Amino acid sequence: MAIEDNKVVSIEYEVRDSKTSDMVDSNVGQAPLTFLIGKNQIVTGLENHIKTMSMGDKSDVLVSAADGYGEYNHEAVQDVPREQFAGIELQDGMALYGQGEDGSTVQVTVKSFDDTNVKVDYNHPMAGKDLMFSVAVTMIRDASADEIATGQLAENTQADACCSTDSSSSCGCH
Repeated sequence: MAIEDNKVVSIEYEVRDSKTSDMVDSNVGQAPLTFLIGKNQIVTGLENHIKTMSMGDKSDVLVSAADGYGEYNHEAVQDVPREQFAGIELQDGMALYGQGEDGSTVQVTVKSFDDTNVKVDYNHPMAGKDLMFSVAVTMIRDASADEIATGQLAENTQADACCSTDSSSSCGCH
């Protein structure tokens, strides 16, 4: 039986880079990832597959970069003046968070730096990667009217604090 929009779903998952088989993320043995179907709270390719599943189903799904975190955009790598990072001890590969022009939180990865410039990558760390998800549906329930209106789920009230600091965590912020 297909899972319809506005259903709350919890899953247990593992994600691997499809080319290297390296583990990217997992919540196995931790709290499930809980989200609202049809509200773009998880990557499109995974959500579309989960819609075909039922309670208790387990499945593997290959999600292309285009249906995941997007294709890698080389134009999203930019040099930014070093003075914009005053007081930050920079390291290659570190993730930093700032505010975008629209007020949203933006994550960048430091690619390199020197005394005058910092090369930052605005791409999501998983951009350009095809990902293999192993998922198990652990819960399906109807969403309340408030949950549908706000997108905020009762199960994720504790998760809100982690979402603002680490988008790679398993707190339901993907």
